[in-house]
Amino acid sequence: MASASSSSSSKPKRNYDVFLSFRGINVRNNFLSHLYTALDQNGLFTYLDSEELRKGEQISPALMKAIEESQVVIIVFSEDYASSPWCLEEVAKIMECKIQKDLIVLPVFYKVEPREVRGGRESYGRAMVKHESKFGKESEKVRRWKEALFDAGSLSRWHLNDG
Repeated sequence: MASASSSSSSKPKRNYDVFLSFRGINVRNNFLSHLYTALDQNGLFTYLDSEELRKGEQISPALMKAIEESQVVIIVFSEDYASSPWCLEEVAKIMECKIQKDLIVLPVFYKVEPREVRGGRESYGRAMVKHESKFGKESEKVRRWKEALFDAGSLSRWHLNDG
């Protein structure tokens, strides 16, 4: 009996059914608003960051905690997702929690190809070149971001070309 209580206490606390990771007002106002509404109407408590981070701001510890306390994360990869260091920090944290906390991760590819997210030459490749020039080609941060994108881009997924 003691072992049952100790194993149940080691399970992570889950405050959210779903955490939505995305970038951009166009994604927020189109696809994401419909997804959020559908999740909400089905009784799923969903974390949707209501404020866009301004240039130079850090991701709040509350945002990272919300990722840790979610059962499922839906990452909506769009054309400019990788241009944001904050989105890349999010996806790195998400993939870390997938491994360490059994977080369920569902990628959605919104008007981008999965191969592009995994390291293609289009917008994701251009964004990573910019990050390498800013943080250094051998930067641990950039290495983590690339690995997280590759791993997330390799998961079972939904691919949407139309809004």
